Amino acid sequence: MRILLTGASSFTGAHFAQALAHAGHQVTGTFRGARDSYQGLRLSRIEQLAGVVDMVWDTSFGDDSFVDLITASHFDVLCHHGAEMTDYRSWDYDALAASASNTRGARNVLRQLVERGGRALVVTGSVFEPFEGIGDPLQRAFNPYGLAKHISHELLRLEAERLDLRLAKFVIPNPFGPGEEFRFTSFLAREWAAGKAPTVNTPDYIRDNIHVSLLAASYVDLVARIPAATGQLRSTPSGYVESQGAFAHRLARELQPRLGWSCAVNLARQTDFAEPLMRTNQTSAAHAYPAWSESDAWDALANYYRATFA
Repeated sequence: MRILLTGASSFTGAHFAQALAHAGHQVTGTFRGARDSYQGLRLSRIEQLAGVVDMVWDTSFGDDSFVDLITASHFDVLCHHGAEMTDYRSWDYDALAASASNTRGARNVLRQLVERGGRALVVTGSVFEPFEGIGDPLQRAFNPYGLAKHISHELLRLEAERLDLRLAKFVIPNPFGPGEEFRFTSFLAREWAAGKAPTVNTPDYIRDNIHVSLLAASYVDLVARIPAATGQLRSTPSGYVESQGAFAHRLARELQPRLGWSCAVNLARQTDFAEPLMRTNQTSAAHAYPAWSESDAWDALANYYRATFA
């Protein structure tokens, strides 16, 4: 299928773009900035997409150039993966402004897509949205970013249903892997590379960490189900559901023999429980994709950390 993908320079978006292309789809990726405005980690991801994805620069969801791209082409599926991410972990994140940015011009975008034969809209969601994931009986929004993702999806769902456009939602838990931003797993790897024993300050939180390659396989599967589907589609892939302390030890067990580093880890006594104790997805992805190799995924992660931190 011909796929238009937003957010291709993000960690997960770059992996989705490559996986979709390798599955035989023709992928066009839009990028908000000019080609020479990218640097660092995002630039390295973009360089890996060269020759794999058709790239369109200076184009954001809903703006005139985005609409022009749709009207000048025929796309079977619009994969809206891009979202406003500035300070997304902060409680000062403006959920309403982010939702407006994520859905700007959605009515016109989707109308143009349908008029040119578009079949479906795939929207990326988050396990941190309200009413997503399991483990929190109150089903709260995890943070303002989670609330923005929920509002964005509901606005897009409303417009898609008016146009009888098939809608698919892909809910992301906690991805990790090559090309990731500096987060929990990268912090541990950096400390181990420096010969230190890092401390996990929130070992009691139960989270859902998933290899990004497995997440990408799940995304490709969701897109592949679109032609034969009726009604709304959902995908909620799950990886390692366990406490952050247990996951840190898992990471150490897998990386130590591959890297030869002393991967000791300390677990602090957790006192901060500002976030929900448990929030995970629902469907074990590894069982759904037997062709995916867990060992290969750990090898790729080890090679990435070796190149990044050693």
